Amino acid sequence: MTDRRTPVPALVRPPRLTPGARVAVVAPSGPVAEDRLQAGLDLLRGWDLDPVAAPHVLDRDPVLGHLAGTDADRAADLQAAWCDPAVDAVICARGGYGAQRVVDLLDWTAMRAAGPKVFLGFSDSTTLHEAFAVRLGLVTLYGPVAAGIDFVKNARAQDHLRATLFTPETVRTLTSTGTALAPGRARGVTLGGCLTLLATGLGTPHSRPGARGGLLMLEDVGERPYRIDRTLTHLLRAGWLDGVAGIALGSWAQCGPYEELRPVLADRLGGLGVPVVEELGFGHCDGALTVPFGIGAALDAGAGTLTLDAPALA
Repeated sequence: MTDRRTPVPALVRPPRLTPGARVAVVAPSGPVAEDRLQAGLDLLRGWDLDPVAAPHVLDRDPVLGHLAGTDADRAADLQAAWCDPAVDAVICARGGYGAQRVVDLLDWTAMRAAGPKVFLGFSDSTTLHEAFAVRLGLVTLYGPVAAGIDFVKNARAQDHLRATLFTPETVRTLTSTGTALAPGRARGVTLGGCLTLLATGLGTPHSRPGARGGLLMLEDVGERPYRIDRTLTHLLRAGWLDGVAGIALGSWAQCGPYEELRPVLADRLGGLGVPVVEELGFGHCDGALTVPFGIGAALDAGAGTLTLDAPALA
C-alpha cells in the first residue's frame, strides 16, 4: 500500500463494453425496490446488454432491515459476479448503507486473478471504489446505479453513462454549472466519492492513506452544513488532504440551503491553496454524470472543467 507521501497513481482501465456484453447487477448495500430493478434491467437490455441480477439482489436482512440481505450473501454475490469470466461489468443496484460490512469478506486475491472489468456504483459504494483502487489497481466508474431513480428516469444521466460505457472518448470533459470556489489549474489522478464514506474509511486496510497529488471528487447527501464541516475538519486534521492537487465538488442534496453550505466548503477547502470547482454535476443530483476514478486529468477552475487525459475505459 502506498503511504501518504506517495502521489495517487493512475490505474488500469478496464475494457469498454460492446453490444451483447453481460452485466451483473449486485446489491452490496441497502434493499432494492423490485420495480426499480426491473426498470433498470429493461433499460440495460435496451442498450443491447445482457443484464443478470445476482441471486440475493432483492433480499432484505431479516434482522437489520436496512441491509439488502446478509453480509455473507451480499459479499458472495459481488465476488461471484466479479470472478465469473462471462461477466464484463458489475453494477450496483443502489446505495444506502452496507458496503463497509462487505468489503472485508471479499477474497481480493481471487478477484485480482479475475482480471479487469467495469465496476459502477456511487454513494455507499465509495467504500468499494477505494478497495478496487487499493486492492486491484483498477479504474472504476462513479455514476448512476441500476435501480436508482436517476438511472431509470433521467435521460441526461442515461446518455452520459451509456457514452462512458460504450464510447468513452466522447465524454472526456465535464463542465461545471457553478463558479470557482478557489482559482487555479491542476493536474492529477481522479479519486473520491461520498465525503462521509471517505472519512469513515480512514485508517482501514482497503482505503487510501491520503489524496496527495490527486484530483479529489467530493459530494454527499443528507448531511447538515455543520456535519460537512466536521467531516472535512477530520480529513484535514488526519492529514488526508495534505498535498491534494485540486478538488471538484458535485452535489450536496439535502445538505441544507447551498448558501449556508458554500461558506463551509470555502472555509475548509479554500485554505489548501489548490483550485476548487463546484457544481460539476456528479453525485446525488438529477442527471448525475458518470466520473471515472483512477484516470489522469486536468482541472481548470476558471473554465469550470475537468478534462480526462484518456477515455475512462480502454
